[in-house]
Amino acid sequence: MTATYKSRNEVPIQEKWDLLDLYSNINDWEKDYHSIETKAKELKTFDGKINDGQSLYSFLKQKEELSFIFNKLYAYAMLKVDEDTRETSAQSLLDQAKQLSVKVGSATSFFMPYLLSLKEETLKEYLQSEQKLEYFEQDLWEAFRYKKHVLSKEQEEIVSKLGEALSAPSNTFGMLNNADIKFGNVTNDDGESVELTRGMYAKLIEDEDRSKRREAYKAYYQPYVQLKNSIASTLSAAIKNNVTMAKLRHYPSALEKALFGDNVPKEVYENLIKSTKENLASLHQYTELRKQTLQLDEIRQYDMSVPLVSGVKQVISYDDAYEIMCKALSPLGEDYINILKDFKKSRYLDVRETPGKRSGAYNLGVYGVHPFILLNHQDDLDSLFTLAHECGHGVHSKLSSLHQPQITARYSIFVAEVASTVNEVLLINYLLDTEKNIDIRKHLVNHFIDQFKGTFFTQVMFAEFEMKTHELAEQGHSLNVDVFNQTYETLFREYYGNDIVFDDEVKYGWARIPHFYRPFYVYKYATGFASAIHIATKILEGDQETLTSYLEFLKSGSSDYPLILLKKTGVDLTTSDPIENSLRKFTDLVDELSQLLK
Repeated sequence: MTATYKSRNEVPIQEKWDLLDLYSNINDWEKDYHSIETKAKELKTFDGKINDGQSLYSFLKQKEELSFIFNKLYAYAMLKVDEDTRETSAQSLLDQAKQLSVKVGSATSFFMPYLLSLKEETLKEYLQSEQKLEYFEQDLWEAFRYKKHVLSKEQEEIVSKLGEALSAPSNTFGMLNNADIKFGNVTNDDGESVELTRGMYAKLIEDEDRSKRREAYKAYYQPYVQLKNSIASTLSAAIKNNVTMAKLRHYPSALEKALFGDNVPKEVYENLIKSTKENLASLHQYTELRKQTLQLDEIRQYDMSVPLVSGVKQVISYDDAYEIMCKALSPLGEDYINILKDFKKSRYLDVRETPGKRSGAYNLGVYGVHPFILLNHQDDLDSLFTLAHECGHGVHSKLSSLHQPQITARYSIFVAEVASTVNEVLLINYLLDTEKNIDIRKHLVNHFIDQFKGTFFTQVMFAEFEMKTHELAEQGHSLNVDVFNQTYETLFREYYGNDIVFDDEVKYGWARIPHFYRPFYVYKYATGFASAIHIATKILEGDQETLTSYLEFLKSGSSDYPLILLKKTGVDLTTSDPIENSLRKFTDLVDELSQLLK
Protein backbone atom coordinates (compact mmCIF):
# COMPACT_ATOMS: atom_id res chain seq x y z
CA MET A 1 0.00 0.00 0.00
CA THR A 2 1.10 3.57 -0.70
CA ALA A 3 1.93 5.43 2.50
CA THR A 4 -0.49 8.27 3.22
CA TYR A 5 1.03 11.33 4.80
CA LYS A 6 -0.91 13.70 7.01
CA SER A 7 1.65 16.46 6.56
CA ARG A 8 4.74 17.29 4.55
CA ASN A 9 6.88 16.91 7.69
CA GLU A 10 6.21 13.15 7.71
CA VAL A 11 7.74 12.62 4.26
CA PRO A 12 11.33 11.25 4.32
CA ILE A 13 13.80 14.00 3.41
CA GLN A 14 15.16 11.99 0.45
CA GLU A 15 11.69 12.16 -1.13
CA LYS A 16 11.45 15.97 -0.93
CA TRP A 17 13.15 18.38 -3.32
CA ASP A 18 15.83 20.70 -1.97
CA LEU A 19 14.89 24.33 -2.65
CA LEU A 20 18.06 25.49 -0.86
CA ASP A 21 19.66 25.01 -4.29
CA LEU A 22 17.69 28.12 -5.30
CA TYR A 23 17.82 30.20 -2.09
CA SER A 24 19.33 29.33 1.27
CA ASN A 25 17.10 31.90 3.02
CA ILE A 26 14.27 34.33 2.31
CA ASN A 27 16.57 37.34 2.73
CA ASP A 28 18.50 36.33 -0.40
CA TRP A 29 15.19 36.04 -2.29
CA GLU A 30 14.21 39.55 -1.17
CA LYS A 31 17.63 40.93 -2.19
CA ASP A 32 17.11 39.53 -5.68
CA TYR A 33 13.60 41.00 -5.73
CA HIS A 34 14.95 44.53 -5.07
CA SER A 35 17.82 43.96 -7.49
CA ILE A 36 15.34 43.11 -10.27
CA GLU A 37 13.28 46.22 -9.48
CA THR A 38 16.43 48.34 -9.89
CA LYS A 39 17.50 46.56 -13.08
CA ALA A 40 14.01 46.98 -14.59
CA LYS A 41 14.20 50.76 -14.04
CA GLU A 42 17.64 50.78 -15.69
CA LEU A 43 16.27 48.90 -18.71
CA LYS A 44 13.47 51.45 -19.06
CA THR A 45 16.10 54.19 -19.54
CA PHE A 46 17.12 52.56 -22.86
CA ASP A 47 13.77 53.58 -24.38
CA GLY A 48 14.62 55.98 -27.22
CA LYS A 49 18.36 55.67 -26.53
CA ILE A 50 19.31 52.59 -28.59
CA ASN A 51 20.99 54.03 -31.67
CA ASP A 52 24.04 51.87 -32.34
CA GLY A 53 25.43 48.36 -31.88
CA GLN A 54 26.98 49.09 -28.50
CA SER A 55 23.77 50.43 -26.91
CA LEU A 56 21.78 47.53 -28.42
CA TYR A 57 24.22 45.04 -26.89
CA SER A 58 24.14 46.79 -23.49
CA PHE A 59 20.34 46.59 -23.39
CA LEU A 60 20.17 42.92 -24.44
CA LYS A 61 22.94 41.87 -22.04
CA GLN A 62 21.31 43.61 -19.06
CA LYS A 63 17.91 42.17 -20.03
CA GLU A 64 19.35 38.64 -20.08
CA GLU A 65 21.04 39.15 -16.69
CA LEU A 66 17.70 40.29 -15.25
CA SER A 67 15.93 37.31 -16.84
CA PHE A 68 18.38 34.86 -15.20
CA ILE A 69 17.70 36.23 -11.70
CA PHE A 70 13.96 36.60 -12.29
CA ASN A 71 13.51 32.99 -13.47
CA LYS A 72 15.21 31.76 -10.30
CA LEU A 73 13.13 34.04 -8.09
CA TYR A 74 9.84 33.10 -9.78
CA ALA A 75 10.65 29.37 -9.72
CA TYR A 76 11.27 29.46 -5.97
CA ALA A 77 7.94 31.17 -5.27
CA MET A 78 6.04 28.80 -7.56
CA LEU A 79 7.65 25.66 -6.12
CA LYS A 80 6.94 26.83 -2.55
CA VAL A 81 3.26 27.33 -3.40
CA ASP A 82 3.06 23.91 -5.05
CA GLU A 83 4.45 22.22 -1.92
CA ASP A 84 1.33 23.41 -0.09
CA THR A 85 -1.17 25.58 -1.95
CA ARG A 86 -2.81 26.54 1.38
CA GLU A 87 0.34 28.25 2.68
CA THR A 88 -0.29 32.03 2.71
CA SER A 89 3.38 33.06 3.02
CA ALA A 90 4.19 31.16 -0.19
CA GLN A 91 1.16 32.66 -1.93
CA SER A 92 2.43 36.10 -0.94
CA LEU A 93 5.83 35.39 -2.52
CA LEU A 94 4.18 34.25 -5.75
CA ASP A 95 1.93 37.34 -5.83
CA GLN A 96 5.02 39.53 -5.44
CA ALA A 97 6.80 37.62 -8.23
CA LYS A 98 3.79 38.10 -10.54
CA GLN A 99 3.66 41.84 -9.80
CA LEU A 100 7.39 42.02 -10.51
CA SER A 101 6.81 40.26 -13.82
CA VAL A 102 4.37 43.02 -14.84
CA LYS A 103 6.97 45.70 -13.92
CA VAL A 104 9.66 43.96 -15.97
CA GLY A 105 7.29 43.51 -18.91
CA SER A 106 6.32 47.17 -18.80
CA ALA A 107 9.97 48.31 -18.62
CA THR A 108 10.96 46.30 -21.71
CA SER A 109 7.74 46.58 -23.78
CA PHE A 110 9.24 49.33 -25.95
CA PHE A 111 11.93 47.06 -27.37
CA MET A 112 10.09 44.81 -29.84
CA PRO A 113 8.25 47.66 -31.62
CA TYR A 114 11.60 49.54 -31.75
CA LEU A 115 13.47 46.53 -33.19
CA LEU A 116 10.84 45.86 -35.84
CA SER A 117 10.82 49.52 -36.85
CA LEU A 118 14.49 49.25 -37.90
CA LYS A 119 15.44 48.72 -41.51
CA GLU A 120 17.24 45.47 -42.24
CA GLU A 121 20.36 47.38 -43.33
CA THR A 122 20.43 49.25 -40.00
CA LEU A 123 20.35 46.02 -37.99
CA LYS A 124 23.14 44.61 -40.17
CA GLU A 125 25.23 47.73 -39.47
CA TYR A 126 24.68 47.33 -35.71
CA LEU A 127 25.72 43.67 -35.86
CA GLN A 128 28.86 44.49 -37.83
CA SER A 129 29.87 47.36 -35.55
CA GLU A 130 29.59 45.39 -32.27
CA GLN A 131 31.15 41.91 -32.30
CA LYS A 132 29.56 40.94 -28.96
CA LEU A 133 26.11 41.13 -30.64
CA GLU A 134 26.91 37.82 -32.36
CA TYR A 135 25.56 36.07 -29.24
CA PHE A 136 22.12 37.66 -29.82
CA GLU A 137 22.17 37.60 -33.63
CA GLN A 138 20.00 34.52 -34.13
CA ASP A 139 17.34 35.89 -31.77
CA LEU A 140 17.36 39.30 -33.43
CA TRP A 141 16.82 37.85 -36.90
CA GLU A 142 14.16 35.51 -35.49
CA ALA A 143 12.27 38.55 -34.20
CA PHE A 144 12.75 40.17 -37.60
CA ARG A 145 10.84 37.28 -39.23
CA TYR A 146 7.69 38.85 -37.78
CA LYS A 147 8.35 42.24 -39.42
CA LYS A 148 5.87 41.78 -42.29
CA HIS A 149 3.22 40.73 -39.77
CA VAL A 150 3.63 43.77 -37.53
CA LEU A 151 1.18 46.65 -37.98
CA SER A 152 1.82 50.36 -37.74
CA LYS A 153 2.60 51.77 -34.29
CA GLU A 154 -0.94 53.18 -33.98
CA GLN A 155 -2.56 49.91 -35.08
CA GLU A 156 -0.38 47.90 -32.70
CA GLU A 157 -1.47 50.13 -29.83
CA ILE A 158 -5.13 49.52 -30.71
CA VAL A 159 -4.58 45.74 -30.90
CA SER A 160 -2.73 45.88 -27.59
CA LYS A 161 -5.67 47.65 -25.96
CA LEU A 162 -7.99 44.96 -27.36
CA GLY A 163 -5.93 42.23 -25.66
CA GLU A 164 -8.32 41.74 -22.76
CA ALA A 165 -11.37 41.69 -25.04
CA LEU A 166 -9.74 39.20 -27.42
CA SER A 167 -8.96 36.83 -24.55
CA ALA A 168 -12.54 37.07 -23.19
CA PRO A 169 -13.81 33.86 -24.92
CA SER A 170 -10.99 31.81 -23.40
CA ASN A 171 -11.41 33.43 -19.97
CA THR A 172 -15.18 32.94 -20.05
CA PHE A 173 -14.84 29.26 -20.95
CA GLY A 174 -12.22 28.89 -18.20
CA MET A 175 -14.61 30.34 -15.61
CA LEU A 176 -17.48 28.15 -16.84
CA ASN A 177 -15.33 25.01 -16.94
CA ASN A 178 -13.40 25.45 -13.69
CA ALA A 179 -15.68 27.50 -11.44
CA ASP A 180 -19.32 27.40 -12.53
CA ILE A 181 -19.93 23.93 -13.95
CA LYS A 182 -21.78 21.57 -11.64
CA PHE A 183 -21.75 17.96 -12.73
CA GLY A 184 -24.72 15.66 -12.24
CA ASN A 185 -25.08 13.21 -9.37
CA VAL A 186 -23.74 9.67 -9.06
CA THR A 187 -24.27 6.92 -6.49
CA ASN A 188 -21.34 6.40 -4.10
CA ASP A 189 -20.30 3.12 -2.45
CA ASP A 190 -22.71 3.77 0.44
CA GLY A 191 -25.64 4.07 -1.96
CA GLU A 192 -25.91 7.85 -1.48
CA SER A 193 -26.43 10.31 -4.33
CA VAL A 194 -23.43 12.70 -4.51
CA GLU A 195 -22.27 15.33 -6.98
CA LEU A 196 -19.67 14.02 -9.43
CA THR A 197 -16.18 15.61 -9.41
CA ARG A 198 -13.52 15.39 -12.14
CA GLY A 199 -11.37 13.19 -9.90
CA MET A 200 -14.27 10.81 -9.31
CA TYR A 201 -15.05 10.74 -13.05
CA ALA A 202 -11.50 9.67 -13.94
CA LYS A 203 -11.89 6.66 -11.62
CA LEU A 204 -15.53 5.80 -12.40
CA ILE A 205 -15.08 5.81 -16.19
CA GLU A 206 -12.60 2.93 -15.65
CA ASP A 207 -14.90 1.03 -13.24
CA GLU A 208 -15.63 -2.59 -14.11
CA ASP A 209 -19.31 -2.01 -13.27
CA ARG A 210 -20.83 -0.78 -16.54
CA SER A 211 -23.81 0.85 -14.83
CA LYS A 212 -21.38 3.00 -12.79
CA ARG A 213 -19.52 4.01 -15.96
CA ARG A 214 -22.75 4.95 -17.67
CA GLU A 215 -24.00 6.93 -14.68
CA ALA A 216 -20.70 8.85 -14.43
CA TYR A 217 -20.64 9.51 -18.19
CA LYS A 218 -24.16 10.95 -18.20
CA ALA A 219 -23.44 13.08 -15.10
CA TYR A 220 -20.18 14.36 -16.56
CA TYR A 221 -21.67 15.52 -19.85
CA GLN A 222 -24.85 16.92 -18.29
CA PRO A 223 -23.58 20.52 -17.73
CA TYR A 224 -21.87 20.66 -21.15
CA VAL A 225 -25.14 19.74 -22.86
CA GLN A 226 -27.07 22.22 -20.70
CA LEU A 227 -24.58 25.02 -21.48
CA LYS A 228 -24.16 24.05 -25.16
CA ASN A 229 -25.23 27.42 -26.57
CA SER A 230 -23.08 29.47 -24.20
CA ILE A 231 -20.01 27.30 -24.85
CA ALA A 232 -20.66 27.32 -28.62
CA SER A 233 -20.71 31.11 -28.40
CA THR A 234 -17.35 31.28 -26.60
CA LEU A 235 -15.71 28.78 -28.99
CA SER A 236 -17.15 30.52 -32.05
CA ALA A 237 -15.83 33.89 -30.80
CA ALA A 238 -12.38 32.41 -30.08
CA ILE A 239 -12.16 30.93 -33.60
CA LYS A 240 -13.35 34.16 -35.24
CA ASN A 241 -10.80 36.15 -33.21
CA ASN A 242 -8.04 33.85 -34.50
CA VAL A 243 -9.22 34.23 -38.08
CA THR A 244 -9.54 38.03 -37.78
CA MET A 245 -6.08 38.45 -36.22
CA ALA A 246 -4.52 36.26 -38.93
CA LYS A 247 -6.05 38.48 -41.63
CA LEU A 248 -5.04 41.69 -39.84
CA ARG A 249 -1.45 40.48 -39.57
CA HIS A 250 -1.32 39.33 -43.21
CA TYR A 251 -1.02 35.59 -42.64
CA PRO A 252 -2.51 33.34 -45.36
CA SER A 253 -4.65 31.57 -42.71
CA ALA A 254 -5.15 31.17 -38.96
CA LEU A 255 -3.37 27.81 -39.17
CA GLU A 256 -0.28 29.34 -40.78
CA LYS A 257 -0.23 32.11 -38.17
CA ALA A 258 -0.18 29.48 -35.40
CA LEU A 259 2.61 27.48 -37.08
CA PHE A 260 4.77 30.53 -37.86
CA GLY A 261 6.60 30.67 -34.51
CA ASP A 262 8.01 27.13 -34.89
CA ASN A 263 8.61 27.71 -38.62
CA VAL A 264 6.47 24.66 -39.44
CA PRO A 265 4.93 24.49 -42.95
CA LYS A 266 1.21 23.73 -43.02
CA GLU A 267 1.98 20.55 -44.98
CA VAL A 268 3.31 18.98 -41.74
CA TYR A 269 -0.08 19.55 -40.08
CA GLU A 270 -2.00 18.30 -43.14
CA ASN A 271 0.36 15.32 -43.52
CA LEU A 272 -0.28 14.26 -39.94
CA ILE A 273 -4.05 14.20 -40.49
CA LYS A 274 -3.87 12.55 -43.93
CA SER A 275 -1.47 9.76 -42.87
CA THR A 276 -3.48 9.05 -39.71
CA LYS A 277 -6.79 8.83 -41.56
CA GLU A 278 -5.30 6.42 -44.08
CA ASN A 279 -4.31 4.14 -41.18
CA LEU A 280 -7.41 3.98 -38.97
CA ALA A 281 -8.12 0.29 -39.55
CA SER A 282 -6.13 -0.83 -36.47
CA LEU A 283 -7.97 1.69 -34.25
CA HIS A 284 -11.28 0.30 -35.52
CA GLN A 285 -9.92 -3.21 -34.85
CA TYR A 286 -9.13 -2.17 -31.27
CA THR A 287 -12.70 -0.91 -30.77
CA GLU A 288 -13.99 -4.29 -31.99
CA LEU A 289 -11.49 -6.10 -29.70
CA ARG A 290 -12.78 -4.09 -26.73
CA LYS A 291 -16.36 -5.04 -27.58
CA GLN A 292 -15.49 -8.75 -27.75
CA THR A 293 -13.30 -8.80 -24.63
CA LEU A 294 -15.85 -6.94 -22.52
CA GLN A 295 -18.54 -9.29 -23.95
CA LEU A 296 -20.82 -6.46 -24.96
CA ASP A 297 -23.68 -6.60 -27.44
CA GLU A 298 -22.89 -2.99 -28.24
CA ILE A 299 -19.96 -0.77 -27.26
CA ARG A 300 -20.44 2.86 -26.24
CA GLN A 301 -18.08 5.75 -25.48
CA TYR A 302 -18.14 5.01 -21.75
CA ASP A 303 -16.74 1.54 -22.49
CA MET A 304 -13.57 2.92 -24.10
CA SER A 305 -11.48 3.51 -20.95
CA VAL A 306 -12.12 0.51 -18.71
CA PRO A 307 -9.01 -1.74 -18.53
CA LEU A 308 -9.50 -4.99 -20.46
CA VAL A 309 -7.61 -7.03 -17.86
CA SER A 310 -8.67 -6.96 -14.22
CA GLY A 311 -7.00 -8.04 -11.00
CA VAL A 312 -3.45 -7.05 -11.94
CA LYS A 313 -2.88 -4.02 -9.74
CA GLN A 314 0.83 -4.03 -8.86
CA VAL A 315 2.43 -2.30 -5.88
CA ILE A 316 5.70 -0.68 -7.03
CA SER A 317 7.47 1.35 -4.36
CA TYR A 318 9.20 4.59 -5.33
CA ASP A 319 12.67 3.08 -4.85
CA ASP A 320 11.72 0.04 -6.95
CA ALA A 321 10.17 2.29 -9.60
CA TYR A 322 13.39 4.31 -9.83
CA GLU A 323 15.45 1.16 -10.18
CA ILE A 324 13.14 -0.28 -12.85
CA MET A 325 13.27 3.03 -14.75
CA CYS A 326 17.09 3.09 -14.73
CA LYS A 327 17.25 -0.50 -16.03
CA ALA A 328 14.65 0.25 -18.72
CA LEU A 329 16.52 3.36 -19.92
CA SER A 330 19.94 1.67 -20.00
CA PRO A 331 19.90 1.62 -23.86
CA LEU A 332 20.44 5.41 -23.59
CA GLY A 333 23.90 4.81 -22.11
CA GLU A 334 25.76 5.09 -18.84
CA ASP A 335 25.99 8.90 -18.81
CA TYR A 336 22.19 9.20 -19.08
CA ILE A 337 21.66 6.75 -16.21
CA ASN A 338 24.22 8.53 -14.02
CA ILE A 339 22.32 11.79 -14.52
CA LEU A 340 19.12 10.04 -13.39
CA LYS A 341 20.80 8.56 -10.32
CA ASP A 342 22.08 12.02 -9.42
CA PHE A 343 18.53 13.44 -9.72
CA LYS A 344 17.45 11.12 -6.90
CA LYS A 345 20.55 11.47 -4.77
CA SER A 346 20.64 15.28 -5.05
CA ARG A 347 16.89 15.59 -4.33
CA TYR A 348 15.62 17.12 -7.55
CA LEU A 349 12.28 15.30 -7.07
CA ASP A 350 9.35 15.97 -4.75
CA VAL A 351 7.76 12.55 -4.58
CA ARG A 352 4.77 12.16 -2.27
CA GLU A 353 1.20 13.36 -2.23
CA THR A 354 0.52 15.44 0.90
CA PRO A 355 -2.43 17.64 1.97
CA GLY A 356 -2.50 20.88 -0.02
CA LYS A 357 0.18 19.84 -2.51
CA ARG A 358 -0.45 20.66 -6.15
CA SER A 359 -1.91 17.67 -8.02
CA GLY A 360 -0.42 16.04 -11.11
CA ALA A 361 3.23 16.07 -12.16
CA TYR A 362 5.63 18.38 -13.98
CA ASN A 363 9.28 19.22 -14.65
CA LEU A 364 10.58 22.76 -14.20
CA GLY A 365 14.06 23.42 -15.56
CA VAL A 366 15.80 26.40 -13.93
CA TYR A 367 18.78 27.56 -16.00
CA GLY A 368 22.00 27.72 -14.01
CA VAL A 369 20.53 25.57 -11.21
CA HIS A 370 18.89 22.27 -12.25
CA PRO A 371 15.47 20.71 -12.98
CA PHE A 372 12.83 20.35 -10.25
CA ILE A 373 10.33 17.50 -10.69
CA LEU A 374 6.98 17.41 -8.91
CA LEU A 375 5.27 14.02 -8.50
CA ASN A 376 2.35 12.62 -6.52
CA HIS A 377 3.72 9.07 -6.48
CA GLN A 378 1.17 6.34 -5.71
CA ASP A 379 3.37 3.18 -5.82
CA ASP A 380 1.57 1.85 -8.90
CA LEU A 381 2.17 1.28 -12.63
CA ASP A 382 0.82 4.69 -13.66
CA SER A 383 3.22 6.37 -11.22
CA LEU A 384 6.14 4.40 -12.68
CA PHE A 385 5.27 5.71 -16.15
CA THR A 386 4.83 9.25 -14.81
CA LEU A 387 8.27 9.04 -13.17
CA ALA A 388 9.91 7.96 -16.46
CA HIS A 389 7.97 10.65 -18.37
CA GLU A 390 8.94 13.56 -16.10
CA CYS A 391 12.55 12.37 -15.81
CA GLY A 392 12.67 12.47 -19.63
CA HIS A 393 11.77 16.16 -19.47
CA GLY A 394 14.23 16.61 -16.59
CA VAL A 395 17.23 15.15 -18.42
CA HIS A 396 16.29 17.19 -21.52
CA SER A 397 16.33 20.35 -19.34
CA LYS A 398 19.57 19.36 -17.63
CA LEU A 399 21.47 18.58 -20.84
CA SER A 400 20.19 21.65 -22.68
CA SER A 401 21.22 23.86 -19.75
CA LEU A 402 24.68 22.29 -19.58
CA HIS A 403 25.38 22.53 -23.31
CA GLN A 404 23.55 25.71 -24.37
CA PRO A 405 23.97 29.34 -23.39
CA GLN A 406 20.99 30.86 -21.61
CA ILE A 407 19.55 32.30 -24.81
CA THR A 408 18.99 28.87 -26.45
CA ALA A 409 18.74 26.57 -23.41
CA ARG A 410 14.95 26.39 -23.24
CA TYR A 411 13.48 23.89 -25.73
CA SER A 412 10.21 24.54 -27.58
CA ILE A 413 6.89 22.88 -26.76
CA PHE A 414 7.03 21.26 -30.21
CA VAL A 415 9.91 18.97 -29.17
CA ALA A 416 9.15 18.79 -25.42
CA GLU A 417 7.13 15.56 -25.53
CA VAL A 418 9.78 13.68 -27.50
CA ALA A 419 12.18 13.11 -24.57
CA SER A 420 9.40 12.09 -22.18
CA THR A 421 7.76 9.67 -24.63
CA VAL A 422 11.06 8.02 -25.69
CA ASN A 423 11.44 7.09 -22.01
CA GLU A 424 7.92 5.65 -21.86
CA VAL A 425 8.47 3.54 -24.99
CA LEU A 426 11.75 2.17 -23.61
CA LEU A 427 10.00 1.44 -20.30
CA ILE A 428 7.07 -0.46 -21.81
CA ASN A 429 9.51 -2.44 -23.97
CA TYR A 430 11.60 -3.38 -20.92
CA LEU A 431 8.56 -4.38 -18.87
CA LEU A 432 7.23 -6.57 -21.70
CA ASP A 433 10.65 -8.18 -22.14
CA THR A 434 10.99 -9.03 -18.45
CA GLU A 435 7.38 -9.76 -17.40
CA LYS A 436 6.43 -13.45 -17.31
CA ASN A 437 2.92 -13.12 -15.80
CA ILE A 438 0.53 -13.34 -18.77
CA ASP A 439 -2.18 -11.17 -17.20
CA ILE A 440 0.31 -8.41 -16.37
CA ARG A 441 1.65 -8.60 -19.96
CA LYS A 442 -1.90 -8.16 -21.29
CA HIS A 443 -2.40 -5.21 -18.96
CA LEU A 444 0.87 -3.57 -20.08
CA VAL A 445 0.03 -3.83 -23.79
CA ASN A 446 -3.50 -2.55 -23.08
CA HIS A 447 -2.01 0.35 -21.07
CA PHE A 448 0.29 1.37 -23.93
CA ILE A 449 -2.46 1.08 -26.56
CA ASP A 450 -4.72 3.36 -24.51
CA GLN A 451 -1.89 5.85 -24.06
CA PHE A 452 -1.27 5.75 -27.83
CA LYS A 453 -4.97 6.29 -28.46
CA GLY A 454 -5.17 9.30 -26.13
CA THR A 455 -1.88 11.01 -27.01
CA PHE A 456 -1.97 10.35 -30.74
CA PHE A 457 -5.32 9.49 -32.33
CA THR A 458 -7.50 11.68 -30.10
CA GLN A 459 -5.15 14.67 -30.55
CA VAL A 460 -5.11 14.24 -34.35
CA MET A 461 -8.91 14.14 -34.32
CA PHE A 462 -8.93 17.35 -32.24
CA ALA A 463 -6.43 18.91 -34.67
CA GLU A 464 -8.70 18.11 -37.61
CA PHE A 465 -11.69 19.56 -35.75
CA GLU A 466 -9.74 22.81 -35.25
CA MET A 467 -8.71 22.92 -38.91
CA LYS A 468 -12.24 22.30 -40.21
CA THR A 469 -13.93 24.85 -37.92
CA HIS A 470 -11.35 27.55 -38.69
CA GLU A 471 -11.74 26.90 -42.41
CA LEU A 472 -15.53 27.29 -42.07
CA ALA A 473 -15.01 30.64 -40.33
CA GLU A 474 -12.53 31.75 -43.02
CA GLN A 475 -15.13 30.91 -45.67
CA GLY A 476 -17.70 33.08 -43.88
CA HIS A 477 -19.86 30.26 -42.49
CA SER A 478 -21.59 30.74 -39.16
CA LEU A 479 -20.42 28.62 -36.23
CA ASN A 480 -22.99 27.33 -33.74
CA VAL A 481 -23.97 24.24 -31.73
CA ASP A 482 -25.25 22.37 -34.79
CA VAL A 483 -22.08 23.04 -36.81
CA PHE A 484 -19.81 21.99 -33.95
CA ASN A 485 -21.92 18.89 -33.20
CA GLN A 486 -22.01 17.75 -36.80
CA THR A 487 -18.26 18.32 -37.34
CA TYR A 488 -17.29 16.55 -34.10
CA GLU A 489 -19.68 13.60 -34.54
CA THR A 490 -18.55 13.00 -38.13
CA LEU A 491 -14.90 12.96 -37.07
CA PHE A 492 -15.56 10.72 -34.06
CA ARG A 493 -17.29 8.17 -36.31
CA GLU A 494 -14.41 8.27 -38.81
CA TYR A 495 -11.72 7.81 -36.19
CA TYR A 496 -13.35 5.25 -33.89
CA GLY A 497 -15.38 3.26 -36.39
CA ASN A 498 -18.95 2.09 -36.81
CA ASP A 499 -18.87 -0.39 -33.93
CA ILE A 500 -19.53 2.36 -31.37
CA VAL A 501 -23.19 3.00 -30.63
CA PHE A 502 -23.57 6.74 -30.18
CA ASP A 503 -25.14 8.24 -27.10
CA ASP A 504 -26.41 11.78 -27.68
CA GLU A 505 -23.53 13.12 -25.51
CA VAL A 506 -20.78 12.02 -27.95
CA LYS A 507 -21.36 14.90 -30.36
CA TYR A 508 -20.84 17.42 -27.52
CA GLY A 509 -17.24 16.29 -26.97
CA TRP A 510 -15.96 19.61 -28.40
CA ALA A 511 -17.63 21.55 -25.56
CA ARG A 512 -15.27 20.23 -22.85
CA ILE A 513 -11.83 20.81 -24.47
CA PRO A 514 -9.86 23.78 -23.03
CA HIS A 515 -7.09 23.33 -25.64
CA PHE A 516 -9.45 24.58 -28.38
CA TYR A 517 -8.92 28.06 -26.91
CA ARG A 518 -5.19 27.77 -27.64
CA PRO A 519 -5.41 27.37 -31.41
CA PHE A 520 -3.59 24.60 -33.28
CA TYR A 521 -1.65 23.41 -30.27
CA VAL A 522 -2.79 19.80 -29.75
CA TYR A 523 -1.18 18.49 -32.95
CA LYS A 524 2.21 18.86 -31.18
CA TYR A 525 1.28 16.02 -28.82
CA ALA A 526 0.80 13.73 -31.82
CA THR A 527 3.94 14.79 -33.74
CA GLY A 528 5.99 14.53 -30.54
CA PHE A 529 4.59 11.08 -29.79
CA ALA A 530 5.21 9.82 -33.36
CA SER A 531 8.76 11.23 -33.32
CA ALA A 532 9.47 9.48 -30.01
CA ILE A 533 8.14 6.13 -31.24
CA HIS A 534 10.37 6.43 -34.32
CA ILE A 535 13.51 7.29 -32.27
CA ALA A 536 12.92 4.71 -29.50
CA THR A 537 12.29 1.93 -32.02
CA LYS A 538 15.60 2.68 -33.78
CA ILE A 539 17.48 2.79 -30.46
CA LEU A 540 16.01 -0.58 -29.43
CA GLU A 541 17.11 -2.02 -32.78
CA GLY A 542 20.66 -1.04 -31.76
CA ASP A 543 20.98 1.85 -34.25
CA GLN A 544 24.06 3.62 -32.82
CA GLU A 545 23.72 6.60 -35.16
CA THR A 546 20.19 7.31 -33.90
CA LEU A 547 21.31 7.00 -30.27
CA THR A 548 24.21 9.44 -30.79
CA SER A 549 22.06 11.95 -32.66
CA TYR A 550 19.25 11.66 -30.06
CA LEU A 551 21.63 12.44 -27.18
CA GLU A 552 22.85 15.45 -29.20
CA PHE A 553 19.21 16.47 -29.70
CA LEU A 554 18.73 16.47 -25.89
CA LYS A 555 21.64 18.94 -25.61
CA SER A 556 20.30 21.25 -28.33
CA GLY A 557 17.66 23.30 -26.48
CA SER A 558 16.24 25.74 -29.03
CA SER A 559 19.50 26.21 -30.95
CA ASP A 560 17.58 25.61 -34.19
CA TYR A 561 13.98 25.25 -35.38
CA PRO A 562 12.21 22.11 -34.07
CA LEU A 563 11.88 20.39 -37.45
CA ILE A 564 15.62 20.81 -38.12
CA LEU A 565 16.56 19.48 -34.67
CA LEU A 566 14.33 16.43 -35.16
CA LYS A 567 15.64 15.86 -38.67
CA LYS A 568 19.13 15.39 -37.20
CA THR A 569 17.74 12.38 -35.25
CA GLY A 570 16.37 10.86 -38.46
CA VAL A 571 12.80 12.12 -37.95
CA ASP A 572 11.63 14.11 -40.99
CA LEU A 573 8.12 15.37 -40.25
CA THR A 574 7.87 16.97 -43.69
CA THR A 575 7.38 13.37 -44.92
CA SER A 576 4.79 10.86 -43.78
CA ASP A 577 7.43 8.27 -42.71
CA PRO A 578 7.54 8.99 -38.93
CA ILE A 579 3.74 9.03 -38.73
CA GLU A 580 3.37 5.79 -40.69
CA ASN A 581 6.17 4.09 -38.69
CA SER A 582 4.42 4.91 -35.41
CA LEU A 583 1.06 3.75 -36.79
CA ARG A 584 2.65 0.42 -37.73
CA LYS A 585 3.79 0.14 -34.11
CA PHE A 586 0.17 0.68 -33.02
CA THR A 587 -1.02 -2.05 -35.40
CA ASP A 588 1.60 -4.43 -33.94
CA LEU A 589 0.40 -3.64 -30.40
CA VAL A 590 -3.26 -4.29 -31.28
CA ASP A 591 -2.30 -7.57 -33.00
CA GLU A 592 -0.24 -8.58 -29.94
CA LEU A 593 -3.11 -7.80 -27.54
CA SER A 594 -5.51 -9.70 -29.77
CA GLN A 595 -3.25 -12.79 -29.55
CA LEU A 596 -2.75 -12.41 -25.77
CA LEU A 597 -6.49 -12.18 -25.15
CA LYS A 598 -7.33 -15.39 -27.05
